[in-house]
Amino acid sequence: MSEQVAPPPAPQSQPGVQAPPPAEPEPKKSGGKKVFGVVGAIVVFLVIAGLKFGLGTAIGNFLNSDETAEAKAGDCIAELPEITGTEEEEVDNAKVVDCTSSEAVYNVVGRVDGQTEAQAKTGEACEQYIKEGEDGYVFYSIEPGKKGYLLCLTKKA
Repeated sequence: MSEQVAPPPAPQSQPGVQAPPPAEPEPKKSGGKKVFGVVGAIVVFLVIAGLKFGLGTAIGNFLNSDETAEAKAGDCIAELPEITGTEEEEVDNAKVVDCTSSEAVYNVVGRVDGQTEAQAKTGEACEQYIKEGEDGYVFYSIEPGKKGYLLCLTKKA
């Protein structure tokens, strides 16, 4: 003996009542991801291009900034190691300070750009800035094999 099971009755619509429309699929949020992806690609491109074309130097200078790079005549420099004769000493913490500051030890009386290390070592470029009888000092920042600047200094009175 076999039993037959009848399927449930189909829902009948009532007059004046409509069945809710099928749910719409949620819109994809890929637009934001696409924008983020494009912006990310542009940033990566700019970083690579910048590193290739000199941004690396700018970032390097920022991380290891030369605080005397913008010094000019009339500025003052804080204490530097005392050097006599033709001795040289590497200085990592030279900085420009306000001339009224108690840290101010040297006056910048001249600046000469475009100097090689050999030119800076002679000190001849500063001779025009140092008055007769004054003790003059040369401070320079020049990478080996390149050109840089030198500052002509006198002791602050």
